[in-house]
Amino acid sequence: MKKIPLLQQVRDACRQVSEQAQWVSIDRERLQNYAACLPLAGALYPQIDPARHYLGHGADTVAFFLTLDAINFGSGYFLDLGLDPRQSGYFMVAAALTERFRRHGPFSAEQLGRLTADDCLLLFGLDSGKPAAMELMGRFGAALNQLGRYLQEHFHGSFTALVEAAEGRAGHLVELLAGMPLFQDEARYRGLQVPFYKRAQLTVADLAIAFAGRDWGSFVDLDELTLFADNLVPHVLRHDGVLVYRQALAARIEAGQLLQASSEEEIELRACAVHAVELLVAELRRQGHVVNAMGLDQLLWNRGQQPEYRRRPRHRTRSPYY
Repeated sequence: MKKIPLLQQVRDACRQVSEQAQWVSIDRERLQNYAACLPLAGALYPQIDPARHYLGHGADTVAFFLTLDAINFGSGYFLDLGLDPRQSGYFMVAAALTERFRRHGPFSAEQLGRLTADDCLLLFGLDSGKPAAMELMGRFGAALNQLGRYLQEHFHGSFTALVEAAEGRAGHLVELLAGMPLFQDEARYRGLQVPFYKRAQLTVADLAIAFAGRDWGSFVDLDELTLFADNLVPHVLRHDGVLVYRQALAARIEAGQLLQASSEEEIELRACAVHAVELLVAELRRQGHVVNAMGLDQLLWNRGQQPEYRRRPRHRTRSPYY
């Protein structure tokens, strides 16, 4: 039997979750008008903020994005770190890492393999007296250790060798990254294995955008990427009326309660967002637009940085996957 490609497995599983979901639903009647109203320039021409990302440095930029996306999680922690809720925790992490690269260059694979939670506290300027900071930096340290050791064991310590091993295929790079436990973003839902691979897919997209589709950012199958399932895009889709939450779930989120990672509610939030974006891509293509899920993710994520979205609580889960 022919193996189903990993990214198709993501699509299929998220569709199946959405068909069974009890906590979250997709307002399909809303989709057509919503698609027609989206400002698609942000999806057709995605950009990365050069002030907070280490762009234009060749192989060192590859090292930057592999390092950044190894720790591109923490949304369930950020409010408990004392950060301004109007600001993005992701941009705090990206900016601190960029500053480190500008001052000292990239970490070597060997250095990554030795980083500790205390090293991460210093790097990101967090307060060791906050339990959430210690827990998150412990996870950051573990993720960076895994990346460093994986590079040493399989790619002679080379960041670019890992990317080159994908041979220009996004799906293959996702599979390679999934060789590290903290990239193995999967959950079980009513007996169904549900892969998301948010950070692995995002790594591909970041490289593609950073290198404008050339060199280490050249992938022939970017259209196969799905939404990078986190907690912001579901929030945007809810705010805009595409996703509908059951009242009990909405109340818990509005009250700031943490949702358990891999609970049915949390899986449904992510999976329904993935499938809603697949439906949006199909509708936009029917309307004659050339778009993909990667571009829509960029558009919707940036939309979520606007004040009207940030004022309303989104779901929070302490997970190493987003």
